[in-house]
Amino acid sequence: MVIDVTNIFRCQKLVKIPVCQLIRCFHNEPIPVTWKKPGIGWTKLNFDGSCKSISGKASIGGVVRNHNADFLLGYAESIGQANSTIAELTALRRGMELALEYGWNKYLWVEGDAKTLVEIIVKRRQVRCTEVQRHISNINSILPEFENCIVSHIYREGNRAADKFAQMGHDSNHPRIWRVPPDEVLVQLLEDAQGITVLRRKG
Repeated sequence: MVIDVTNIFRCQKLVKIPVCQLIRCFHNEPIPVTWKKPGIGWTKLNFDGSCKSISGKASIGGVVRNHNADFLLGYAESIGQANSTIAELTALRRGMELALEYGWNKYLWVEGDAKTLVEIIVKRRQVRCTEVQRHISNINSILPEFENCIVSHIYREGNRAADKFAQMGHDSNHPRIWRVPPDEVLVQLLEDAQGITVLRRKG
């Protein structure tokens, strides 16, 4: 568990606090996470990248759903050697390209669990890494193709369907696209559609 040093100092200033209360001071309450349906007329793209630490091999995946949480499309692909940052950006770019290809270019809500990357894209920040910046520039060049596009962050617990597709990408010998949901993601899709809340444990 990571403890903020400033919180330690605050606790030290308190006098005659029982040990159990000090423990509660350091305890982080779990965060409820729920996948949200997009508004009527909107399409939602959840994306994710996966990288295996030992082999360094990466894969991407994502899922597109409508305002009723109906499955529209899923995709997965192995992209060879890449770090997690490149995998996340590649997953996002591929999902946006597919959204354009299938005509979902009017109202698109894009959501991923890589918070720093989402902030970089939303705030149009520059990064030092040439390869990462190239991917970001490609994504920024695609964004104007959408009439309305929202990019937001969600914790991994709310991005489980996209994560499942990304994991499936490791076992794919070629890029795959599904118009009917595969059995492997049915549970995640159903729980998202039902608005099931998953608790995220911090620390």
